[in-house]
Amino acid sequence: MLMFKRSSGILLHPTSLPSPYGIGDLGKEAYDFVDFLVASKQKLWQILPLGPTGFGDSPYQCFSAFAGNPLLISLDKLVQEGFLKKEDIKPPKKFDDNHVEFGEVINFKFSVFNKAYNNFKKHATKIQKEKYENYCHNQKKWLDDYALFMALKEHYKGAVWNTWDKPIAKREASALEYWKEKLKEEIGFQKFIQYIFYEQWMDLKSYANKNFIEVIGDIPIFVAFDSADVWSQPELFCLDEKGYPTEVAGVPPDYFSATGQLWGNPLYNWDKMKEDDYKWWIDRFKVTLQLVDIVRLDHFRGFEAYWAVPYGEKTAVNGVWRKGPGADLFSSIEKALGKLPIIAEDLGFITKEVHEIREQFNFPGMKILQFAFDSKEESDVIPYKYEKNSVVYTGTHDNDTILGWFEKASPQDREYALKYSKSDGKDISWDIIQLALSTVCNIAIFPLQDILSLGAEGRMNVPGTASGNWTWRFKKGDLTESIALRLAELTKLYGRY
Repeated sequence: MLMFKRSSGILLHPTSLPSPYGIGDLGKEAYDFVDFLVASKQKLWQILPLGPTGFGDSPYQCFSAFAGNPLLISLDKLVQEGFLKKEDIKPPKKFDDNHVEFGEVINFKFSVFNKAYNNFKKHATKIQKEKYENYCHNQKKWLDDYALFMALKEHYKGAVWNTWDKPIAKREASALEYWKEKLKEEIGFQKFIQYIFYEQWMDLKSYANKNFIEVIGDIPIFVAFDSADVWSQPELFCLDEKGYPTEVAGVPPDYFSATGQLWGNPLYNWDKMKEDDYKWWIDRFKVTLQLVDIVRLDHFRGFEAYWAVPYGEKTAVNGVWRKGPGADLFSSIEKALGKLPIIAEDLGFITKEVHEIREQFNFPGMKILQFAFDSKEESDVIPYKYEKNSVVYTGTHDNDTILGWFEKASPQDREYALKYSKSDGKDISWDIIQLALSTVCNIAIFPLQDILSLGAEGRMNVPGTASGNWTWRFKKGDLTESIALRLAELTKLYGRY
């Protein structure tokens, strides 16, 4: 029995929404995007990880696997709730409409959040206070450690946790008590902005669900080294006595990079995690599935075997494959939480064993149309070989846009793509979108950049590069009625509405 109905949707991270505040947020434009999904007969909104971003502003390198990104908080909604006045949220400058300026946005928004917190403490109603206290109680398992971690990071001016004073880096009991008291105000602030994020996100998700839109979220397989997760439970990771990773995550040389990708995340101590039936992973799924309806599990092949690179290497070339927990992990998760709506990101070097685990749990895998025309007819990724229980993408956040890819493709690849999609090349983005919709795959997803027929200027991320990514935004007015109508007609034509 297949879990997912025939449907389609759009990949768009909320940071890419229009907003006068320098970054997309959970305000009116997010609700307008849901309305666009409805008008264009889409059923799915796929996003990237929602966590608080750290180094390089990557949603795949977050300060927590459980927390939300405060930068997504809508300032207009804080005004509506009475925590701020209109004059409090006036931007310090005209922000770039096309790109997120992360540094300036962080400074601006956090100064405003501090005002909101002070007003909340002074003027919150009894009901508002009760809702906040209930949230803190319900999320206590991860929230207490996260709020203290972020308060300590601020105190230590952003320094990595294992360089803090040894007693608190090692979480000695007396040090924990001392810092909880000393940083009480800062901890309260961190909990407050997590509460506001949660309330605003759940309101938006509820609006989407009422309009029959499901949200596909993203769980990165690994967590950032400089995170509350590693600091609060170091025994779950492969670290040395000074708290540094012994080996780090990455992938060997592949389509994206001749030297592989060196992600730098610490690796899990899977033997330790198995001792309590992978409780940390069960908690992670529980929290994520409060926020989204379906989970895309990133780098699924890493659960079967992962590429381990010695700490300190400059590239990912000198790694080795190590065995992961495999089916044992997913059996424990299923036993605790039941059958879960998971999409397995099974791209890259995939073995028979990886396919077997995916098929054992009936997780749909991923197909990327751009790869179909790079690898010619003998490949398994040609659309006529796709299976129903899979998700077809025109591209992901790691790919160029369809137009950007097409312009750079070899003459042979271009010719093959044109023939296969019956395209003359004048509207290649939409021709490939139509091809995705026409496939047998139960789900078809397209990045909004392809809907807007953007070139390489719309690319979200270039794997293997540390800066200049994750900044793309679309502008108010880009999502026209004619685009919605065009997509709706194609969606109906291929039975995905």
